[in-house]
This record gives sequence, structure tokens and C-alpha cells, in this order.
Amino acid sequence: MMGAMMAALSVEARRRLSRPSCLSHCGHSAARYHRSDSSDSDLELSTVRHQPEGLDQLQAQTKFTRKELQSLYRGFKNECPSGLVDEETFKSIYSQFFPQGDASTYAHFLFNAFDLDRNGSIRFEDFVIGLSVLLRGSVTEKLNWAFNLYDINKDGYITKEEMLAIMKSIYDMMGRYTYPCVRDEAPSEHVDKFFQKMDRNRDGVVTIEEFIETCQKEKKITRIAVVKHNTRMKTS
Repeated sequence: MMGAMMAALSVEARRRLSRPSCLSHCGHSAARYHRSDSSDSDLELSTVRHQPEGLDQLQAQTKFTRKELQSLYRGFKNECPSGLVDEETFKSIYSQFFPQGDASTYAHFLFNAFDLDRNGSIRFEDFVIGLSVLLRGSVTEKLNWAFNLYDINKDGYITKEEMLAIMKSIYDMMGRYTYPCVRDEAPSEHVDKFFQKMDRNRDGVVTIEEFIETCQKEKKITRIAVVKHNTRMKTS
């Protein structure tokens, strides 16, 4: 269920983070490593409208090294000079990675998951904190992040309608060339199955405790819910 959802973001980012290339598209690539100089410590703050937190603080909040943060920031600033990414820009960028489908709805949900302070824009801090969880977080950290994505209205619960909305957006994003081919009713069937397992007290909503407990106890759901970094999606 969540493997495709999170792999769509994390697999490509992790692959490119491990090789020297420029970070482009504000979230799916990593920057070319340059020699460090005194300006690296500042994250070259003087040229952007939004000034991110210092390297030491970001390093403490993430699992990236100082050098990786410097590289990620250079690429982020190169593609997003203001230091902020709004939703329409994010949608446009994200859709380029899934030309065979319609990624706009999923990108909307993903944007809201990254927009930690709910102000309508993604800061560099939001970006690297989320990316750190997706690429290097523990199983529990990834499940917490996934719960936040599925909790569309951020009320602390996941309803069946919210789960179905996310699931449909994933199928729309993957498009008709997804392998193996899926039936039109597949999203609803998957949601019915998973929601029944997760809603343990049958109150019509899934709490974060139920979500994490079910994913950790049910091996099949865990394999789907937790992103394996070698996950591959065939889309052509």
C-alpha cells in the first residue's frame, strides 16, 4: 500500500544522493559535491528570501552529514532561489517524474505532508527533514511520516475515505502503463482489506497507534508499508 507511495519519492532521491549530480526539481536529486569553504557554514544565506536554519541544527534534526546538507542546499537554492516552494511549483516538478499518469492529486497530498507549518510553502528545512525520514529513518519513523500523509485533514485519525483518496491518487499517478496492470476496482479493494485490519476497535477510524501496531505485527502489510530502498516500480 505505502511502498509505491513512498518509493515514488525516496528511491529516486536516494539513488541520486549517492552519486555526484546536481540537485534539480527541488526534491528528487542531490547536488554535486563541491569543496567546502567558509560560505558553506552560512548555507549562503544572503541570496535567498527565506533563510534556513544553521547547518549544526539541521544536522542534529536529520541523518545527513554536513557535506550532504551543503550539497542538498546548493541544489535546492539553484532550483528554488527564493528558498520556498509553493504547491503549484511542487506539482509541476513532481509531475515530470510520472509523465504516463496524473500526479497532481498525489503531489497535493505529498506537498501537505512536507509543509510542516501549514503555511502553503515548503522550506529547505521541511524538505531535508522529510527526506531524512524517508531515506534513513527507522521503520517507526517512516510509519509516522506515512500516517501524517494519509491523515489528510490532520485531525489525528485516518478514515477509510482518506485512505482511499491517497490510494486512488497513487494509481492515477502510476498511470495505465503500471506493471503489473491493475483493475479499476483495485484501490477500493486494497483499502477495504487494509482498513479492516487496522481499525482494530471498529470505530470507523484508524489511530496512529493502530496504524503502527498493525504494520509492525502484520508481515504482509509491513512489507508493503515500509519502503525498501531497493524498491523498483516498472512504469514503462
